[in-house]
Amino acid sequence: MHLNSQEMVKHWANTYAGMRKQKLKAKELRAQDEENERRRIDLEEALYRAQERKEAIESAKIYQYYQTDRVKTFHSALLLSKVLKERDAQIQFQKNKLKTDAKWEEQLKQNIEKAFQEEQEKADKRRSDRMALANDHLKQMKEREEVEEQRKREEEKDAKEIEKQAKLHELELAKRQEKKEEKMLECKRMHLETMENRSIVRAIEEQQQEEEDEKIRKFVKAKKGLANIRREKDAETYKLMEERKERIFNFLNELNRKKLDNKDDLIARDIAEAEAEKVQAEKEKEERKKAKIKEIEEYRDAVVKSKNELKKQEKKEAEETLKALIKADKLFWKHEEEKQRKVDEEKKMTQTFIIHQIAEKKVNLKQQMEDDLEYDRETEVLALEKEKEFKQYAREVIESESKLTKNIYPLLRAVKFGPGGGRGLPFKERGGIRPSYQSRDFYGTQLPSYASRRPVEGDGIGKTKGRLGFTW
Repeated sequence: MHLNSQEMVKHWANTYAGMRKQKLKAKELRAQDEENERRRIDLEEALYRAQERKEAIESAKIYQYYQTDRVKTFHSALLLSKVLKERDAQIQFQKNKLKTDAKWEEQLKQNIEKAFQEEQEKADKRRSDRMALANDHLKQMKEREEVEEQRKREEEKDAKEIEKQAKLHELELAKRQEKKEEKMLECKRMHLETMENRSIVRAIEEQQQEEEDEKIRKFVKAKKGLANIRREKDAETYKLMEERKERIFNFLNELNRKKLDNKDDLIARDIAEAEAEKVQAEKEKEERKKAKIKEIEEYRDAVVKSKNELKKQEKKEAEETLKALIKADKLFWKHEEEKQRKVDEEKKMTQTFIIHQIAEKKVNLKQQMEDDLEYDRETEVLALEKEKEFKQYAREVIESESKLTKNIYPLLRAVKFGPGGGRGLPFKERGGIRPSYQSRDFYGTQLPSYASRRPVEGDGIGKTKGRLGFTW
């Protein structure tokens, strides 16, 4: 029921939500209408500005066209034809001056004043147009100067950034060079340490060999001492035996001198004691000999075992030293190969860059030659188009002036083919340009002509006016 109620009142206009929706919708419609009105005004303003720009461009084109040498020369010829026409009219006026009356003079005066007024208005209009055009040119010059200053600031900023990046690059190269030198010094230090360790190992081996020789000498000395002790013991034993024999012999002699009652018993007892002592002495001698032999064997086994252990330790240390030397040698040669590879890559990159620069220079030179040829062709076509346009304009002016005056020779002379306003032959290789004095090269350069700086004596303008027949 709640959902049905919400669905029912959703489109009602007399509720708070409905009135809020209507207000929002009306606000959106008003904003849309205002946006459409602004767009229409902007469009009208853009069209008006475009029309103004078009008119300004057209007037600038006309002004620029009137400022060309051909048109200025033609206008000079037109002015000359008008001057000749005016001179003819003044001559005719001088002939008919006596026949004129006051009314005609008044009318002529009014015509002259009217013409002067029209000329003044035209001059004012031209002056205002020139001022507007000059202001426009000044504005454009100012804009160009601002754009040029902005470009210069950006170029300076870019130059500073490039200089900063170059310095960072140089610092990075210096760090890399320093790291390379440190690595080389470390390799050299490791090599020197290895050589020092090798000399130390050699010294240790010599010392161990001397200790081994010293042990062998001590063993030989001890063996000699044992042999001497054994000889001394044998001599002492022999001496004791001799003393015992002598003592027995003396005892027997003494017994012989005494009574011989218990002779057999005493002899047997003495013989048994002597045999027992001899056996005991031999037994003790044998035990001492075995003990000495056992001690010598134990000492020999200990020396052999110690020597074997020392040889194993020396062999292990030698293997570890050899492995360390092999590893250091591999690292050194790997570092040398990497350095050589980098040098080869840098040489290859430099060679590729030089080849690329040579190819790019050739392509740029070829493109520049093609551009020059294309520019010459376009210049020739543009010159022909300008010549055609000038011919059309001159034909219209000559036709209109031929109806008013017969002195159109200056116009016909100014219309001759070839821009430049010179008196020489047209240079066909450069679009028919007609310089006064030209060098016979491809560019048709006009040589300079110097005018005399000597002041003109007298009133040259007055003489010219008199020669032409002017009255003022």
